[in-house]
Amino acid sequence: MLRVCVIGMGPIGNRHADMYKADPLAQLVGVCDIRRDRADAAARRLGVPAYYDVQKMLDALRPDLCSIATGGHEYGSDHYEPTMQALAAGCHVLGEKPISNEIPKAREMVATARAKRLCYGINLNHRFTPAAYLAKKWLDEGRLGHLLFINMSMWIMNPAESSPYFHIKALHPHTVDIMRHFCGDVAAVQCFATKAPGRSIWSTAHFSMKFRNGVVGGLTGSYDIQRGHPMERCEVAGTAGRFVLEDMWREVTLYPAGNPEKIVYTNPVFGGHRDFEETFRNRIHRFLEQVSAGVDPEHIDGSGADGLAAQEVLAAAIESLENQTVVNLT
Repeated sequence: MLRVCVIGMGPIGNRHADMYKADPLAQLVGVCDIRRDRADAAARRLGVPAYYDVQKMLDALRPDLCSIATGGHEYGSDHYEPTMQALAAGCHVLGEKPISNEIPKAREMVATARAKRLCYGINLNHRFTPAAYLAKKWLDEGRLGHLLFINMSMWIMNPAESSPYFHIKALHPHTVDIMRHFCGDVAAVQCFATKAPGRSIWSTAHFSMKFRNGVVGGLTGSYDIQRGHPMERCEVAGTAGRFVLEDMWREVTLYPAGNPEKIVYTNPVFGGHRDFEETFRNRIHRFLEQVSAGVDPEHIDGSGADGLAAQEVLAAAIESLENQTVVNLT
């Protein structure tokens, strides 16, 4: 059983803590937040000690694993320091997305974990669902044939006005990760964006991508559309068929080429996902499984390296938007 601490006790940190508390592979031993009210409230609710300083908690509790669920500017600016502290203390780390919106810091975090041979994962929870697993299985079995294109979209209402690129940086680590998960590394990107009425940020955007394996794709995302209906869709097509994923966990359909019969997986009423929160449970449990099993850090699903790769694509997209050009990734 892994001794776990959670750093950052906002809504997402509390969600992480709840998942660890319920998982048989984990023992939640402490929580930490620079805001004493948050740390104290979580500690009372969860029955563990509260800390207000990361280093003091690490020194006192010596956890095996830390979740970094801090926030900050663009949801990611406060991830670097506690991640580096946890890695220095010899802890495996599961961080929230985005890994960091400062690419040099993200690279340093990934390099430090690699040098210390510690497992470093990012909460790229959209790939950890039965429907997404099945889609990847179909792809790996060759049931799509030679891959040709991917279309991805995701939309939610988020009225927050932060940096001009807040929507791009904060929402799309998920979508770019899914696209990379199915189609590999991105070679080039071009981004176009618009501002909805009353918005000061680039709140809706479209990305055109070319992948290193020749696949072409498009991603459309928005912070301007109300929830209450499906919020995510992914279509991957090849010479032998295509699949369509709805909301990553709700449904996936395989359309074999030349065959009017399709194969559909629908999230079951009993035993399936109750709601989107279940994707956190799956992701956290998978990280616990892999750490407990001694999986090579280079083979962690949804790794820090995956999180970094997604942010590098998004940084290139922002460069494209600023310069109105196609940006090649090295």
